[in-house]
Amino acid sequence: MFGTSGIRGPLGEEMTAQVALSVGRAVGSDGYDRVVIGRDVRESGRMLADALTAGLRECGSDVIDLGLESTPTVARAVGHYDADAGIVVTASHNPPTDNGIKLWTPSGKAFGPDQRESIARRVREADYSHAEWDALGRKRRVETAREHHAQRLIEAVDLEEPPRVVVDLGNGAGTLTPRVLADLGCRVYTLNGQPDGAFPGRPSEPNRETLEGLATFVGETDADLGLAHDGDADRLVAVDDTGQFVPKDALLAIFATSAAGEGDRVAAPVDTSLAVDDALEAVGATVTRTSVGDVYVAERATEPDVVFGGEPSGAWIWPTETLCPDGPLAACKLVELVSKQGPLSTLVDSIESYPIRRDSLEIDQKVATMDAVSRQVEGRFDDVDAMDGVRVETDDGWFLIRPSGTEPVVRITAQARADSTVDRLFETACEIVIAARDKTDRK
Repeated sequence: MFGTSGIRGPLGEEMTAQVALSVGRAVGSDGYDRVVIGRDVRESGRMLADALTAGLRECGSDVIDLGLESTPTVARAVGHYDADAGIVVTASHNPPTDNGIKLWTPSGKAFGPDQRESIARRVREADYSHAEWDALGRKRRVETAREHHAQRLIEAVDLEEPPRVVVDLGNGAGTLTPRVLADLGCRVYTLNGQPDGAFPGRPSEPNRETLEGLATFVGETDADLGLAHDGDADRLVAVDDTGQFVPKDALLAIFATSAAGEGDRVAAPVDTSLAVDDALEAVGATVTRTSVGDVYVAERATEPDVVFGGEPSGAWIWPTETLCPDGPLAACKLVELVSKQGPLSTLVDSIESYPIRRDSLEIDQKVATMDAVSRQVEGRFDDVDAMDGVRVETDDGWFLIRPSGTEPVVRITAQARADSTVDRLFETACEIVIAARDKTDRK
C-alpha cells in the first residue's frame, strides 16, 4: 500500500475516496487523537481531504484543517499545533492525473516502516475503532500555519547582500518561497506562480528538461540564480547565474559542505555521487549512506553527529530545523550561500564532476535474481553494502545494483573518477546481473 513516499497513484485507480476514508479511519484507530491535514493544488485533493477527515472524525480524532499548503508547511505544523500526526494529500512531482497521501510525525519526519505497516494492516483487515455517536472527532480550520513557517525561515538565514532571484513554482503550492525571499530583501521574479493542479506551465517535476524556461529567463536577465519547486514544494533545484541547470549531486555537495565541518556526517542515499564524498573529505566530514527515500535520510539525520541530509532528487534536510524535506527552507539557504560566498556558478565549479553510467535490465524474478546477485558479489568484492540493493565500493569507484520498486527491472549505476574505470565497473555490474538472471531463469 505504501511506497517510500506514502500512497500515490492515478486518481480513481490506486487513489480513491474510499482509500482516503480507510486511511483516515486507520489513523484515527491507531491512537492519533489530533491530526493536521493539508493538500496541494490538485483539485481532487479537496475530495480526498474530505474523505480523510470523515474517517478520522468517525474514529474519534480531532482534525486541524490547513487547506491548501505546501508539504513542509503541513509537516512543520504537526509539532506546532501539538498534534499527533499530519497528513498531506499530494502526489508531489507526479503528473496531474495522480494524487496521494503522505503521513508525518510531530518531529517533521515521515511515518517510518512500522508506522506505515500498522496503518496498512488496519486498512487490509478493516480493523477500525469507531467512536460513539457523542464522541466523534471535531474539525477546526486554522490559517496561521504558513505564517509560522515563514517566520521560521526568516530566522534560519542571514543575507548579507540579498541577490536577485527567479522562482519557478510550477503552478504548485510553494508560494511561500517568493514571499519570504522578498521579505528578506531579495528582488524576486516569479514564473508559473498561479496555483493550478493541471500544471499548465510545465510538468510538476523540476529537472533540466522541464526548466528550460527558467534557465533562459535567468541567463538573459540580471538574476543571480533561479530556484524551482515541485507540486508540493518539498523539493528544490536550481539554475545558476549563467542560466545553467545545477546538477543535483553538485547541489547536494554545496549544501553538505556548508553545513558540515570536522568530524560531522552527512546522510545521503546509496546512489549519491563520489563528488559529495570528495567535497566533504576536504572539510573533514564524511557521508553516511542510507536507503533511497527521504524518510530513510531523515531517520539517519536524527543521529547526533549528522548535520545535514540530502537526496539528489532535490530533498534537503537540516535536522536542527525540521526532519521534513523543506523546499522553501532550501531556497532560503541557497540564497544565503550566494549572498555570502558569491556566484552560484563559482560554487558549482568548485565541485568535481565524475563520469557516471546508468541503465536498467528487464528482470521478471527480481527477488530471486537479487539473491543470486548478492551471492556473486559477496564472493568477489571486499566492500559490499546490501542496505538497499547491492552497492560495491572499489578503490577507484562504485557500482549499485538495485531493483525497481514499481517496475520489473533492475537498475544499474556505476561511477568512477575516470571514463575507462566507470566503463569497466558498469560492464562488471551488468555481467553480474545477467549471470544471476540466467541462473534464476534456469531453475
